[in-house]
Amino acid sequence: MRNITDTVKHLLIINVIFFIATIALGEIVFDLFALHYPSNPKFQFWQPLTHMFMHGDLGHIFFNMFALYMFGIPIEQMWGRNKFIFFYLSTGFGAAALQLGLYYFQVNEVSELLIAQGQTGSQIATFFETRDLSYTLIEQIGQEKLLSGLSAYKAVMVGASGALYGVLVAFAFLFPNARLMLLFPPIPIKAKVLVPLLILGDLFFGFTSYSIGPIAHFAHVGGAVTGLIMMWYWKKTQFDQNRWN
Repeated sequence: MRNITDTVKHLLIINVIFFIATIALGEIVFDLFALHYPSNPKFQFWQPLTHMFMHGDLGHIFFNMFALYMFGIPIEQMWGRNKFIFFYLSTGFGAAALQLGLYYFQVNEVSELLIAQGQTGSQIATFFETRDLSYTLIEQIGQEKLLSGLSAYKAVMVGASGALYGVLVAFAFLFPNARLMLLFPPIPIKAKVLVPLLILGDLFFGFTSYSIGPIAHFAHVGGAVTGLIMMWYWKKTQFDQNRWN
């Protein structure tokens, strides 16, 4: 077994602690630490950070932590602790920003449609809180449109996936020809090929209705894009390594 680096080890421990707390305490942990839509009363300023350490079930945390272990260790060994932490958190924030931007678009679109139908600000706020899909609103705006806005307003984001997509991008930059073994089908594929395929897959599922389960595909894309921008900038400017010591 490879020697685990300090930051990866600490991230694994923090994620497991949050997961155990979720099992022990239930919804109160999600209410406090998962990322809610900013206009939602459950939103707290610390959630863009803490949601990265929350997971929905055992499979969710297992695969994320396995990816962190596999890809985070060689990157931290190359970069060192400070640079890796900065990159990891930055891509996690980038993931949250893109997904929240999508939610804002959906909520704002429904809000503008409700205003056009003569609804006041307080009525709109009540609508999002109570989910009152009256027949009149459904007839005027459409049930699918209303439900998309409600879903975005009530959305709960958890998981390290966004930050890990940034880590995957960094790994593909640093070790482009490293061969990774797929699970289905069990064939080797180079990192520089696999990572773009994963991102394209998230774009496909994000823009279509074929997604399996409540997966925030655009959070994955947001983490990957943030990682790509950072890697491109650091490579272009030969970013000073000493600043991370």
